[in-house]
Amino acid sequence: MSWIVLVAVFAAGTVSTFTDWYFMGVLFHDRYGRYPETWWPRRDGEPMPILYSCALGYITAACVFALCALAGVDGIASGLKVALIAWLAGAFVQVATTQIWVRIDPAVSLAHGLGYLARFLIAGLAAGIALPML
Repeated sequence: MSWIVLVAVFAAGTVSTFTDWYFMGVLFHDRYGRYPETWWPRRDGEPMPILYSCALGYITAACVFALCALAGVDGIASGLKVALIAWLAGAFVQVATTQIWVRIDPAVSLAHGLGYLARFLIAGLAAGIALPML
């Protein structure tokens, strides 16, 4: 495996942790309290869920990168298209289904959907930049 792949996946995973912080932590933060019974009870500052979420961001980046490689991505535009299709097929459906069946504020679902979209597009962008270099 080329070091370019490792750098691209690491960069995409790292950048996506910051977009997750914004979309899933800051944006509509007050709306999480609308249905407190929906969320697991947590103590303030509990680090493990945050660490697990960050690790999943790196896995997402690697998987979107792999999809882009399998699809023959040769530039940024095609990387973003593959990422968008992957988001529509997976994260969008999951967030929309959760909104239908789980008691959760619609603004929170919107923020989560946008957060996942950002995560996928960042990985597609990284793949679109790195894959032509291989």
